[in-house]
Amino acid sequence: MAKQLEIFDLFNQPEYFIFSELFPDTESDEIEYKSAHGGFPHDFWKTYSAFANTGGGVIVLGVKEKNNQFSFDGLEEELIVKYQKEFWNGANNPSTISKNLLKNEDVKQYVVEGKKIIAFNIPPADRNSKPIYLTTNPFKNTYKRNYEGDYTCKDEEVRRMLADADLSFSPDSRILENYSLDDIDLPSLKQFRQLFASLKPTHTWLTLEDIPFLEQLGGYRKDRKTKKEGFTIAGMVMFGKYLSITDEECCPKFFPDFRELLAENDDTRWSDRIYPDGTWECNLFQFYKLVYPKLISRLPKPFQLIKGQRQDETPAHTALREAFVNALIHSDYSAPGSIIIECRAESFTFTNPGTLLVTLSQFYNGGISQCRNTNIQKMFLMIGSAEKAGSGVSKIISGWVSAHWRRPYVSIATEPDRVILEMPMFSVIPENTLSELKKLFGESVEALGKDELAALAVCHIEGDVTNSKLQYNIDKHKSDITKLLQDLCKNGYLVSENKSRWTTYHLNTDFNSNSHYSKNDDSLNDDSSNNASSTKLMSDKDLVNSSKDSKTNDDSSNDDSSIIKTITKLQSEIIEACSGEYISIEEIAEKVQRSNSHLKNKIVPEMVKAGLLIRLHTKITHPDQKYISKK
Repeated sequence: MAKQLEIFDLFNQPEYFIFSELFPDTESDEIEYKSAHGGFPHDFWKTYSAFANTGGGVIVLGVKEKNNQFSFDGLEEELIVKYQKEFWNGANNPSTISKNLLKNEDVKQYVVEGKKIIAFNIPPADRNSKPIYLTTNPFKNTYKRNYEGDYTCKDEEVRRMLADADLSFSPDSRILENYSLDDIDLPSLKQFRQLFASLKPTHTWLTLEDIPFLEQLGGYRKDRKTKKEGFTIAGMVMFGKYLSITDEECCPKFFPDFRELLAENDDTRWSDRIYPDGTWECNLFQFYKLVYPKLISRLPKPFQLIKGQRQDETPAHTALREAFVNALIHSDYSAPGSIIIECRAESFTFTNPGTLLVTLSQFYNGGISQCRNTNIQKMFLMIGSAEKAGSGVSKIISGWVSAHWRRPYVSIATEPDRVILEMPMFSVIPENTLSELKKLFGESVEALGKDELAALAVCHIEGDVTNSKLQYNIDKHKSDITKLLQDLCKNGYLVSENKSRWTTYHLNTDFNSNSHYSKNDDSLNDDSSNNASSTKLMSDKDLVNSSKDSKTNDDSSNDDSSIIKTITKLQSEIIEACSGEYISIEEIAEKVQRSNSHLKNKIVPEMVKAGLLIRLHTKITHPDQKYISKK
């Protein structure tokens, strides 16, 4: 996943970065353009702070904006030298910015359309480096990035970042004052001990009294320096009484909420809901006990025998449990917002307050265990419901994919901070979705590449599609996905809607099946992400019309004659290559020395349509499809 989540690997492909359709069409949550003709931009360091405290980004100087359109205006060489010096002076001055995150290779100069520009790669800051702020005071001078741009963090956001940066202290280990055993829900603690005993019947902790037992778990703590002792946030949130948990001393915003939305009737808001309604003692352990059976009841349980014993739990069950427990142990219980678990007909959604403590690429790669609430994690670990070695995310993804469902994906929200994990319960292209797409777009939809078809399928299932939503479903860089979506718009399959820095795409319900080939783009259906700057082999002329009469084409106007002769020559080569026997696209490409994807996505389909080639198999996407020229 790192490939599609780290925009800065574009710096290893400078030509692609500059000439892709992503640049400089629009800004986004990870790209910021500034003209800089009037001096080094005064708001540069705000964007620096915002990128560093969010997901990172690229700041480009030498691009101007007029009427929401961006274009290169360039910078003089002496200005670039001056700005580079100003940048490095500021980056290494704590009075300007709290920390320099860049290396020399993170600042690059390019020449585009004869104009010089300079780009700065701002990486996301590590957990222990946040917040990155202007001047020497983090309050009122710390910024984050959202879809509207850079915004000033509230004081409580800054305090939470400072707390997360302290790796020597887990927030859930804070000792609560004036709490006693009366604040603990003893039935919850007893049930936990019974579950613990069933899994580890010989464990030495089982002989301990309640408070020493909680002390081993991290639910009760003695501070050697201050000599204070008492119940911790972890002990109270996990086993406490709800009124004790929501006291101002503990976690006043605590409100776990399970919502089941399975009813087909839109008038029914919830088909089931579990939340602090006074009918049960609401703590994390009881919430887990009540909600987990409801979650797994939605999953199929195929009959399996392993070593002679029936196994009802599949990798998908493990994935769902990991996702649920992850939401509980990674929540920031001091942040506004609730833990929300939503169960829908075709998906699960886990939302927890707080921020990710690692980058998205680190999250997907796994192997890095950074937990906000290490004691709560330990408690779930002791009853077999949590992982500690950073393998939880890998189990979530692999377990879900093993059920042939769409890959789970994470999105980050701000104001308030939230981490949202989506786990769809459908394949990327269900049969009914493919059928609906055929009704809308005709049989031509089968000629699309797998990535384009996946984009249309996600759009059909979810009502719309965005770059961030799609990047978890196809193996392309986000800039390639932007181009893919733009190509689908050009060819009439999608329509775009701009929402500030975000673009949302919808299916084109007014699709005209007779005109979608009118615009030429060699990249449509091309699964390669490295051909952005390749030379086009065709013009925007309709290939069918140009193939009707080669003689007529040769006599056409001087403006078009060279193009038409090139097309006719290529067609002739293909016809000759396919004469006598059926051959595959790959064999055709080798014989005529052309791009495989170019032939597959444009040339050959049009030649078939014009009656110049015949398919071996009726189904366009047949894996052994071959072609022969018409006699």
